[in-house]
Amino acid sequence: MSLLSLLIALAAEKSLTSSLWRFDYYYQKYASLFQRNKNSSTFKGSTLSYTVFLLLPVALIHGLLLFVGDGLLHFIISTLVLIVCFGCFTTRHSYKQYLHAAFRGEETTSEMFHQQLLQDKNLPSMGFGQALIWLNYRYYIAIMLFFTLFGAAGVVFYRLLTTVIEQQNGCSLDQSENSPHNDNQYEAEPESNKEEKIIDEDDKFSIPSVSSGCKNYHNILFYLDWLPVRITSFGYMFVGHFSKALPMWLESFFDVKKPTHEILTDVAQKSEDIMVDKDDCTAEPCLLVRLSKRNVLLLLATIATLTLFGVIR
Repeated sequence: MSLLSLLIALAAEKSLTSSLWRFDYYYQKYASLFQRNKNSSTFKGSTLSYTVFLLLPVALIHGLLLFVGDGLLHFIISTLVLIVCFGCFTTRHSYKQYLHAAFRGEETTSEMFHQQLLQDKNLPSMGFGQALIWLNYRYYIAIMLFFTLFGAAGVVFYRLLTTVIEQQNGCSLDQSENSPHNDNQYEAEPESNKEEKIIDEDDKFSIPSVSSGCKNYHNILFYLDWLPVRITSFGYMFVGHFSKALPMWLESFFDVKKPTHEILTDVAQKSEDIMVDKDDCTAEPCLLVRLSKRNVLLLLATIATLTLFGVIR
């Protein structure tokens, strides 16, 4: 059933363009509800607030699926949740706009889309192709792995955690200390009472967090991504140049301090021949996107094989 849900979600993800099928739409509603809930104000900024914000939707989805006894209804709900959590419209839109600007020779505009993507997704400085590799993992491969292993509830937890981190402006993957985002629209607060802000296109909400909330979010995600990133990078070797990427993969496998996004992008780049004109800013992103698509197909084939042998269902 997991395989069928994945196939449906992959087919539906690009055709369903309404905001109702985007995770960010429901995240905005949930963050707004949580922020305005009077009962949450008594423990806002505490560890309890941090935990409840992350685990409440997961518990609701898990409880709903446990309550549903019918197998078909369970499958439908799980598939709908997967479709909502799959992919990212803004990333795909940025990629298209980047290519359009680059093909027109507008290097400044294409670089603007590059920097905007890094800022929107709260990523450290990296090439556009590297960012696409990492975001492909975050929005597709990781979602597939978590759905296969932990079901719809696991997918909701992972996507919620990554979205919270993306909204923490000023605290990216390469930072280990909390760095709140200040905005002039808010009144000045004492240092001890400052809170992380969720920045949205339409509104702004406070992220429930502890004093080192940003670091905690990244630490949780680091351990969640530790094994999936190495599995994904192993797949890149199979769909690319195995012999070239193997030394990099073996070196990174035992490195417990290296950031997960660097492990993935380093192995991916070694797995693909990127011998292109330095003045051509479209070649590397296009090559890496094709590589990532092959890796998604490899993962689907692996899940299908494991399903046939009864290892997963």
